[in-house]
Amino acid sequence: MKLPLYQLDAFSGRVFGGNPAAVCPLGDWLDDGLLQAIAAENNLAETAFFVRGPRGIELRWFTPTIEVDLCGHATLATAALILDHLGPERDAVAFETRSGRLMVQRDGEGFAMDFPADPPAPVEPCAGLVEALGAQPLEILAGRDYLVRLADESTVRRLVPDLAALARVDRRGVIVTAPGQVYDFVSRFFAPGAGVPEDPVTGSAHCALAPYWSRELGKRELRAFQLSARGGEVLCAHLGDRVRLWGRCAFYLEGQITV
Repeated sequence: MKLPLYQLDAFSGRVFGGNPAAVCPLGDWLDDGLLQAIAAENNLAETAFFVRGPRGIELRWFTPTIEVDLCGHATLATAALILDHLGPERDAVAFETRSGRLMVQRDGEGFAMDFPADPPAPVEPCAGLVEALGAQPLEILAGRDYLVRLADESTVRRLVPDLAALARVDRRGVIVTAPGQVYDFVSRFFAPGAGVPEDPVTGSAHCALAPYWSRELGKRELRAFQLSARGGEVLCAHLGDRVRLWGRCAFYLEGQITV
């Protein structure tokens, strides 16, 4: 069986920046084991698969090791593929997902995504989290992931966590964040237990970061930057129980796989 495969760099206006995602359109859903094997073979943070179903476009996301409930950068990549290449006459696309209906629309040079907010609340961290990070937190909260506030941008940038220890935390991943020097806030995201040691740019993490920093800074709209080696800019707006995330996308690869 031959399947089309595309790769795009999300949250970046240029190739080799942002977060690479593979996108695989399907006529019908394949066996979950095969989807997981394709994602493992691609060995990117996420591979997105979509099918045009009776309720609309059904979208699923796989890391190299698991299926996840929400992924921002692979949703952005899928929307850019559809709106810029497969259906350029359209201005918006809606996806049916494990996290409900997600709408993406053209917005200037990029795309605006409507996602559910994941406001974090203070928690008692699991044993070993602080030691694994190797930095003293100012605050520890959690929603889907741990959100750890550190002292400043430099501390976030220099952080070298123990990834093997982080793989044992009791949530999907760990967001570290601090106020930015140029941006409203900066962050990094680690999810080694989900097959992603450090994610270059994480849309779903900003579903927690946007509500947190909106409250801290008293601003609804925020400019954010994820301080991975590739780096990426995310423009956020906190809209109550939803967040709007804006980013650009660069087309990198079109090919075909045989399975």
